[in-house]
Amino acid sequence: MKGFLGTWASFGADVNLLIQIAMGIALLAGAFLARARRYTAHGICQALVVVLNLPMIALVMWPSFHARVLPRLSTHLGKRNYAIATAHGVLGAMAEIFGLYILLVAGTNILPAAWRIQRWKLWMRVELVLWWIVLLTGFGTYYFWYVAPSLH
Repeated sequence: MKGFLGTWASFGADVNLLIQIAMGIALLAGAFLARARRYTAHGICQALVVVLNLPMIALVMWPSFHARVLPRLSTHLGKRNYAIATAHGVLGAMAEIFGLYILLVAGTNILPAAWRIQRWKLWMRVELVLWWIVLLTGFGTYYFWYVAPSLH
Protein backbone atom coordinates (compact mmCIF):
# COMPACT_ATOMS: atom_id res chain seq x y z
CA MET A 1 0.00 0.00 0.00
CA LYS A 2 1.48 3.34 -1.07
CA GLY A 3 -1.27 5.94 -1.45
CA PHE A 4 -3.69 7.25 1.13
CA LEU A 5 -6.80 5.51 -0.26
CA GLY A 6 -5.62 2.09 0.88
CA THR A 7 -4.67 0.70 -2.54
CA TRP A 8 -1.43 0.01 -4.39
CA ALA A 9 -1.71 3.40 -6.09
CA SER A 10 0.85 6.12 -5.56
CA PHE A 11 0.04 9.28 -3.65
CA GLY A 12 -0.16 11.12 -6.99
CA ALA A 13 -2.58 8.58 -8.45
CA ASP A 14 -4.82 8.89 -5.38
CA VAL A 15 -4.77 12.70 -5.55
CA ASN A 16 -5.46 12.56 -9.29
CA LEU A 17 -8.45 10.25 -8.78
CA LEU A 18 -10.03 12.64 -6.28
CA ILE A 19 -9.30 15.68 -8.45
CA GLN A 20 -10.81 13.96 -11.51
CA ILE A 21 -13.98 13.16 -9.53
CA ALA A 22 -14.18 16.80 -8.45
CA MET A 23 -13.69 17.93 -12.06
CA GLY A 24 -16.43 15.58 -13.28
CA ILE A 25 -18.81 17.05 -10.70
CA ALA A 26 -17.71 20.57 -11.67
CA LEU A 27 -18.50 19.83 -15.32
CA LEU A 28 -22.00 18.71 -14.33
CA ALA A 29 -22.39 21.87 -12.23
CA GLY A 30 -21.26 23.89 -15.25
CA ALA A 31 -23.89 22.18 -17.39
CA PHE A 32 -26.54 23.17 -14.87
CA LEU A 33 -25.23 26.75 -14.95
CA ALA A 34 -25.76 26.80 -18.72
CA ARG A 35 -29.23 25.38 -18.27
CA ALA A 36 -29.95 28.23 -15.83
CA ARG A 37 -28.69 30.67 -18.51
CA ARG A 38 -25.73 31.72 -16.38
CA TYR A 39 -23.40 31.55 -19.35
CA THR A 40 -20.49 33.51 -17.92
CA ALA A 41 -20.33 31.29 -14.83
CA HIS A 42 -20.78 28.24 -17.08
CA GLY A 43 -17.88 29.29 -19.29
CA ILE A 44 -15.58 30.00 -16.35
CA CYS A 45 -16.44 26.68 -14.70
CA GLN A 46 -15.93 24.58 -17.81
CA ALA A 47 -12.78 26.45 -18.88
CA LEU A 48 -11.21 25.98 -15.45
CA VAL A 49 -11.78 22.24 -15.58
CA VAL A 50 -10.28 21.88 -19.07
CA VAL A 51 -7.25 24.03 -18.24
CA LEU A 52 -6.66 22.54 -14.77
CA ASN A 53 -6.77 19.06 -16.26
CA LEU A 54 -3.65 19.80 -18.34
CA PRO A 55 -1.22 19.67 -15.38
CA MET A 56 -2.87 16.45 -14.15
CA ILE A 57 -2.31 14.91 -17.57
CA ALA A 58 1.27 16.17 -17.77
CA LEU A 59 2.32 15.35 -14.21
CA VAL A 60 0.38 12.18 -13.37
CA MET A 61 -1.46 10.48 -16.22
CA TRP A 62 0.98 10.75 -19.12
CA PRO A 63 4.08 9.71 -17.10
CA SER A 64 2.20 6.70 -15.72
CA PHE A 65 0.87 5.71 -19.15
CA HIS A 66 4.30 6.24 -20.73
CA ALA A 67 6.12 4.15 -18.10
CA ARG A 68 3.61 1.38 -17.41
CA VAL A 69 1.45 0.91 -20.50
CA LEU A 70 3.25 2.01 -23.66
CA PRO A 71 6.33 -0.22 -23.29
CA ARG A 72 4.17 -3.35 -23.02
CA LEU A 73 1.22 -2.35 -25.17
CA SER A 74 2.07 -4.43 -28.23
CA THR A 75 2.18 -7.66 -26.23
CA HIS A 76 -0.39 -6.90 -23.52
CA LEU A 77 -3.25 -5.07 -25.28
CA GLY A 78 -5.45 -8.15 -24.88
CA LYS A 79 -5.16 -7.91 -21.10
CA ARG A 80 -8.01 -6.06 -19.44
CA ASN A 81 -5.92 -3.56 -17.47
CA TYR A 82 -3.91 -2.56 -20.55
CA ALA A 83 -7.00 -2.35 -22.78
CA ILE A 84 -8.87 -0.14 -20.32
CA ALA A 85 -5.84 2.07 -19.69
CA THR A 86 -5.33 2.46 -23.45
CA ALA A 87 -9.01 3.27 -24.06
CA HIS A 88 -8.85 5.77 -21.19
CA GLY A 89 -5.73 7.39 -22.64
CA VAL A 90 -7.03 7.64 -26.20
CA LEU A 91 -10.50 8.87 -25.19
CA GLY A 92 -8.98 11.20 -22.61
CA ALA A 93 -6.72 12.79 -25.21
CA MET A 94 -9.73 13.24 -27.49
CA ALA A 95 -11.80 14.79 -24.69
CA GLU A 96 -9.04 17.18 -23.65
CA ILE A 97 -8.29 18.28 -27.23
CA PHE A 98 -11.99 18.73 -27.97
CA GLY A 99 -12.42 20.66 -24.71
CA LEU A 100 -9.54 22.95 -25.66
CA TYR A 101 -11.08 23.41 -29.12
CA ILE A 102 -14.45 24.37 -27.60
CA LEU A 103 -12.65 26.74 -25.24
CA LEU A 104 -10.85 28.40 -28.16
CA VAL A 105 -14.05 28.73 -30.18
CA ALA A 106 -16.21 29.94 -27.30
CA GLY A 107 -13.72 32.18 -25.56
CA THR A 108 -11.56 33.66 -28.32
CA ASN A 109 -11.57 34.78 -31.93
CA ILE A 110 -8.35 32.93 -32.72
CA LEU A 111 -9.91 30.35 -35.04
CA PRO A 112 -11.35 31.38 -38.41
CA ALA A 113 -15.13 31.36 -38.82
CA ALA A 114 -15.01 28.24 -41.00
CA TRP A 115 -13.48 26.25 -38.11
CA ARG A 116 -16.05 27.35 -35.52
CA ILE A 117 -18.86 25.08 -34.36
CA GLN A 118 -22.46 26.10 -34.87
CA ARG A 119 -24.55 23.70 -32.79
CA TRP A 120 -23.26 24.62 -29.33
CA LYS A 121 -25.62 22.54 -27.23
CA LEU A 122 -25.00 19.38 -29.23
CA TRP A 123 -21.20 19.59 -29.15
CA MET A 124 -21.00 20.62 -25.51
CA ARG A 125 -23.24 17.71 -24.58
CA VAL A 126 -21.07 15.37 -26.66
CA GLU A 127 -18.02 16.69 -24.79
CA LEU A 128 -19.69 16.22 -21.41
CA VAL A 129 -20.65 12.63 -22.23
CA LEU A 130 -17.17 11.93 -23.61
CA TRP A 131 -15.58 13.39 -20.48
CA TRP A 132 -17.72 11.16 -18.27
CA ILE A 133 -16.84 8.09 -20.35
CA VAL A 134 -13.20 9.02 -19.82
CA LEU A 135 -13.84 9.44 -16.10
CA LEU A 136 -15.45 5.99 -15.93
CA THR A 137 -12.60 4.36 -17.86
CA GLY A 138 -10.29 6.18 -15.45
CA PHE A 139 -12.10 4.49 -12.55
CA GLY A 140 -11.63 1.19 -14.37
CA THR A 141 -7.95 1.91 -14.91
CA TYR A 142 -7.50 2.80 -11.23
CA TYR A 143 -9.38 -0.31 -10.14
CA PHE A 144 -7.58 -2.82 -12.38
CA TRP A 145 -4.12 -1.38 -11.76
CA TYR A 146 -4.32 -0.53 -8.06
CA VAL A 147 -7.29 -2.22 -6.37
CA ALA A 148 -7.73 -5.60 -8.07
CA PRO A 149 -4.08 -6.72 -7.63
CA SER A 150 -4.44 -6.41 -3.84
CA LEU A 151 -7.53 -8.66 -3.94
CA HIS A 152 -5.50 -11.63 -5.19
